[in-house]
Order: sequence, then structure tokens, then C-alpha cells
Amino acid sequence: MRTKQELTEAIRRDKRVVLLVNAHSRRGQQLYEAARKRLVASRFDLLGAYRIDRPQDLEDRLQDALALSPDLLVVGGGDGTISTAARLLAHRDVALGLLPLGTTNNFARTVHTPLDLDEAVATLVDGKVIDVDLGEAGDMLFTNHVGIGLSAEVMLKAPRPLKRVLGRFAYPLTALGLLLRQRPLRAVVRADERKHVFVTYQLYVANGGFHAGRPITADAHADDRLLVAYPVGGRTRLGLLRETARNAATGHRRTLGDEPFLATGELWVETDRPARVEVDGEPCGHTPLRIGLHANALRLMAPADTPDL
Repeated sequence: MRTKQELTEAIRRDKRVVLLVNAHSRRGQQLYEAARKRLVASRFDLLGAYRIDRPQDLEDRLQDALALSPDLLVVGGGDGTISTAARLLAHRDVALGLLPLGTTNNFARTVHTPLDLDEAVATLVDGKVIDVDLGEAGDMLFTNHVGIGLSAEVMLKAPRPLKRVLGRFAYPLTALGLLLRQRPLRAVVRADERKHVFVTYQLYVANGGFHAGRPITADAHADDRLLVAYPVGGRTRLGLLRETARNAATGHRRTLGDEPFLATGELWVETDRPARVEVDGEPCGHTPLRIGLHANALRLMAPADTPDL
């Protein structure tokens, strides 16, 4: 494995890049060709370019891309696409470059990647390689979060046309439609030799600093060796709605020391009945579940001023 500085220098010198864009992400179909042209204009040696029109082809095309031996794999898509790429790049001597083309782009926000396409490409040209943590839910690595309960139902049932039109606002609208058919979970979280019990419609475990395009807290990020578990609301539907609004409005000024956040390196989640689980927007079975961390598992091309712990 090269050092981060050596990999940064290799990318700037040799510019060996492969591009992969998920056309099913919110802006992927619209911006694939623009992304390809901008990489060529930036004098990258484009070893290959893949537009993914069928989601089931994503992992195979990622493997094809890695077989070309790039120093930088540039992936355009939403959190699910980027999380899939991160799993394949974990512990490899290849950096991941981000083109945030999804609905909420939580991981890109966490690592300070610009959401504008031109600025994101400029980060690939002028940025530096850092390493960030990956979470692990069961045996599935993830970049940003695990959702247990209502959010998993929403991810499965949010209509794609609604996401294309409304972006991140498609999720709360879908949640409102599902909420009347849900009942709260009794969730037991075991961490650091302590047991925490929550009665809630929704439990999250975050590796990054954003959820639904909003900050979780002011001091959560993807390189702090911490997972952050927290319920949203209590046993009433009104409490869920109130807490969701509060989180969206105040996340930027809350800290990990505030209630109800539980910051830890590893935890186990059990619920009073099997509850659906989603990992970065992708289905991941049911509870019970162990969630842990792989520290510094992913190399990432980030803006040059990004802190690297």
C-alpha cells in the first residue's frame, strides 16, 4: 500500500482514472456525458467509462473498473451507489472520487465534497487522498448510516419518479403515507457493557455526519472512530414528526454529548419483533444485528483543506 501522499502524487502525475455513473441515481442519467467530458477536459487518462443503466449490473461494472488498475475510481451516484463502491474499495490501494448525483448525498456532504459537478471535478484535480472509517452492519460495510424501522420501509417503497421530482423531500412524504400502518419498536442497544432501551418508530446508527441531507450533529464525521446511535421520537406518531422536524432544524448546533445520542465503536441491536434494516438506502435484512467499525478502511479524494485524522 502506498502512503496517502504517494497515492495523491500518483493521481496528480499519471491521472489514471476510471469513471462509473449510476444512471438510476437522481441526476446520473442527465449528467453522465457531462461528467465524462469534464474529466477528459481536466486531462485525466480515462482508462474506462461506464454508464450503469441496470442497478443489478453495478457490482460487475465496478469489478470491471478495478480490473483496469486505476489510481482513482470516480463514482457518480447517490449514497447507495457510493456505499457499494466503498465496500469494493475497502482496504485497497485505490482512491474513491465522488460525483454526488443522488437525492440526499449524505456521504459527500460529510466529507465536504461539493455538490456542484464542476466543483466536484475540481476536487478530483486539486484534492488530496484521505482515509475514512467504514461501518459494518452484519457483514455489510457502509459509508453513512443504518436505519432500523420506518426508514427501511420508506427506502423500499419511495417511488423513483417522486425522488426524481422532489429529491430528498420524497422520503418524508412517503413516510407520512406509511406511518399510519406502523407501530413503535422496543429496541435494546447494547454498547460499552451497558444496555439502552428505546421505544420508537425509528432508530439510526450513523457513521457520517449527515442524514436526509441535514447535519446530525455539529461534531459527527466519518473519521472519528465512532458510530452514533439515536432514536427519532418516542412511542407516538406525533413525537416522531416533532423530533424529525427538530433534528432537521437544530442538527447543526447539537453535539454528540447531547441526548439521545449514543457514541460508541460497536453495538448490538435487538427489537421486540424482527424489524427491517436499510444500509445507506439499500435493504440489509432484519434485526437482531451487530454494527461495528473498520477504521481508516477507505481511501478518498477530498478537498485539499479537509481534516485527516
